[in-house]
Amino acid sequence: MATDSMTDVFEEHRSVLMGVAYRMLGRVVDAEDVVQDAWLRWSTADRGEVREPRAYLVRVTTRLAIDRLRHLQSRRESYVGPWLPEPYVTDFGAKVPDTAEQAVLAESVSMAVLVVLESLSPLERAVFVLREAFGFPFAEIAQTLDRSEAAVRQLAGRARKHVDEGVPRFEVDPAERRDLTERFLAAATGGDLGGLMSLLAPDVRLVGDSGGKARAPLRVVESADKVGRFIQGAARKGVTEGAVVEFRFIEVNGAESLLVIIDGKPDSVLQLEIADGRVQRVYIVRNPDKLITLVP
Repeated sequence: MATDSMTDVFEEHRSVLMGVAYRMLGRVVDAEDVVQDAWLRWSTADRGEVREPRAYLVRVTTRLAIDRLRHLQSRRESYVGPWLPEPYVTDFGAKVPDTAEQAVLAESVSMAVLVVLESLSPLERAVFVLREAFGFPFAEIAQTLDRSEAAVRQLAGRARKHVDEGVPRFEVDPAERRDLTERFLAAATGGDLGGLMSLLAPDVRLVGDSGGKARAPLRVVESADKVGRFIQGAARKGVTEGAVVEFRFIEVNGAESLLVIIDGKPDSVLQLEIADGRVQRVYIVRNPDKLITLVP
């Protein structure tokens, strides 16, 4: 196979490979490294033995991601404060015209689901990603993981049960999410604690990820009163006088979110989980290592 043809085939499947790797690892840089390693394997593969390039590439990417995940899990045990996935810029509305497929892809890459996937074994996570996000047949997943189809079905059942128990299903209209996020921002930056509190569910939870490298709570903040006061205080004290602050809406992890830019550099990403017209969860990523791909 000519080099140009090899490159064309790989690029044709790159988005799927990146999607698999990111859902497995929760970090863009690690996912990109895995995809690059997959390219190196592909570039030296015996073409006579590769009947289905897509299956081969997904198999290689998945196995590389499992190996890296096992290494990362030991590092995450010493992570400072709560862990959230690195914000991953998505644009499912423009790239995926099928609304049902949009919903599946958005759920599988959501902050809430990726947090739950952290508690799965690498094999359970791989099965969930390949089956739930990309619809691979059990037989193909079994071949990818060198497991029997019966074993893969058991892994899939355990993973789906775990996700269903850990992630409440909220269906939110994008316009409602945008409106509530704008009101949340206005109340927070305007010092309107009452207005902010009116947007929060009584049992709202705030999860902040700083990795110990930026100002963020080291524990999950719970209750409308505590979350509201924390947000108000952070909005008031978190910006140096004279700094240039910009708020930009972007779609990350399948949902519209707020990117905060200070003096031209990404400072944080805020995403709201909404149900029944109230904010149920607030996710804030402030670890600078997780914001480097969000170039304004």
